[in-house]
Amino acid sequence: MCGICGLVALDGGAVDAAPLRAMAGALEHRGPDGHGELVDGPVALANRRLAIIDLEHGEQPMGSEDGRVQVVQNGEVYDHAALREELRRRGHRFATRCDTEVLVHGFEEWDVGVLERLRGMFAIAFWDARERRLVLARDRFWIKPLYWGVHDGRLAFASGLKALRRVPGLCGELDHDALEAYLAFNSIPAPLSIFRGVRKLPPGHLLEWRPGREPEVRRWCRPGPVPAGEVRRERGGDLAAELRDRMRDSVRAHLVADVPVGVFLSGGVDSCTLAALAAEVSAEPVRTFSIGFEERSFDELDRARLVARRYGTDHHEVVLRPDAAQLLPEIVDAFDEPFADSSALPTYAVSRLAAEHVKVALSGEGGDELFGGYFTYVADRLAPWLARPASLARPLVERLPSTSGRVSLDYKAKRFVRAAALPALERHHGWKEINAPEVRAAMLDGRRGADPVDLLRARYAETEGAQALARLQDVDVGIYLPDDLLVKTDRASMAHSLEVRVPFLDPEVSDLAFALPTRHKVRGTAKKVLLRRAAAPLLPREVVVGRKKGFSIPAAAWLRGDLLPMARDLLSPEALRRGGVLDPAPVQRLLDEHVARTEDHSRPLWGLLCLALWMDRCGSSS
Repeated sequence: MCGICGLVALDGGAVDAAPLRAMAGALEHRGPDGHGELVDGPVALANRRLAIIDLEHGEQPMGSEDGRVQVVQNGEVYDHAALREELRRRGHRFATRCDTEVLVHGFEEWDVGVLERLRGMFAIAFWDARERRLVLARDRFWIKPLYWGVHDGRLAFASGLKALRRVPGLCGELDHDALEAYLAFNSIPAPLSIFRGVRKLPPGHLLEWRPGREPEVRRWCRPGPVPAGEVRRERGGDLAAELRDRMRDSVRAHLVADVPVGVFLSGGVDSCTLAALAAEVSAEPVRTFSIGFEERSFDELDRARLVARRYGTDHHEVVLRPDAAQLLPEIVDAFDEPFADSSALPTYAVSRLAAEHVKVALSGEGGDELFGGYFTYVADRLAPWLARPASLARPLVERLPSTSGRVSLDYKAKRFVRAAALPALERHHGWKEINAPEVRAAMLDGRRGADPVDLLRARYAETEGAQALARLQDVDVGIYLPDDLLVKTDRASMAHSLEVRVPFLDPEVSDLAFALPTRHKVRGTAKKVLLRRAAAPLLPREVVVGRKKGFSIPAAAWLRGDLLPMARDLLSPEALRRGGVLDPAPVQRLLDEHVARTEDHSRPLWGLLCLALWMDRCGSSS
């Protein structure tokens, strides 16, 4: 795990590497254990290292014996030992046990074909000095970040926008497409970034550059659902046993490290399964870390404790209270651009707790998207039969007062009746949309961007022929998961120099999930059908059959109570006018309606709070 950055002179001449040291310094939290630099003609590379494997070696940039290939990487390659042995049989010689050296020799042997052999999470820069060629590459699911931009004849790339802000002229004008998308999703989807001059390299993509040419971005990998006629047909019990075996193998691979490893234990079936399997394959007690809440409808500590006691883990907990929201400015600083998934708060807190005890932790991201864990998937399945009754009931449902419970009945009912009659993709987005188009238009006061739902439509169009629910899950796997959940986990954990690994996104697990028929994911109102069946022998019944609570916070209640003064201050007309991005009037309407309990606007309000804080601390002129 590391932070990487680099500069490239696009004309092929000597690069001005003056900003490189400052760029690397901005990534120190991602790699506090060491740093290295290389300047070679048109290319300058730098790395900040968080030492996880082969602690005494592994300095980057790392090169081949003849210096032809140089590599910096952020991430971990879990099958590096097997790849090392294969490369040795092909005549390659190794000086370390580091996975980075496997990348060096793998690129020598297979060029970019090495990417298809990697089991892991990564953002990599390969410099081929002989061919004068730079390749940047991202993993299949975008677990590790990589931003890039071109300005004044120079390409710059880095693991975070904080580093690219050290490059003069690159991060200036705000991107209105990104602002529009942020108001729709509470996050900014790839390839957009908050700055017009910077892009994100999307999941499963690479960027290639040679002197005198423009950088070329292309896809190298596209995980996704199989055609409907090719789904797995075996009995549920056999598939559950296979999934359990694949998960055990994935957890074993993700535990490989020369430093202590723990597990985030939320109390849900995903993280509890990881903890159970980690305990099975570990030679010593597993360290587990949990977050709780005073509000009982949000708290899952009881379930987490059941699993911790069953497996004798070294268990640690912290309870979040409303005053934890005072961490919000600190959390905004940890993110490179506006980001407003409120579960970043407990993720940040549990990462801070874990970092006191371990250097690596496992987390359950991906389980819901791959195996059908969201209520929205149930709604997707029911909507074709309930669209007309929902339309008739809408006037009554719209009058329901708003409560402050976790994803309250009134909130779900209003969302359902508003979107039930829409086409499949628009309906699916409607369940989760943060601000409707007309609200975004009012907030941006005419400075509109492109329709962000077009990104969803493009992804959805690629899976024609797959099962209906699998296509919608794939939209979440390709956009919500990488641009929201994985961003949240990476930034919140790396703020504490903690590496977080995600075993559900191992190809051995995800490939099976992509091949499952719908009945093994969502059946009636039951969710994650096969995963729960696979987990049943491992976990207490209360966990296996328990209702999903998620890693969310009581934002609705907090924004009507302890957090309201902060919201009134940050979202006041005077503050918004100073920010110069949002029209104050529609924002005030949202806040007033939320406080009056006519609507639960906690999600858009949380997004507006985070945007206001980011603009105050990090933003530029629009």
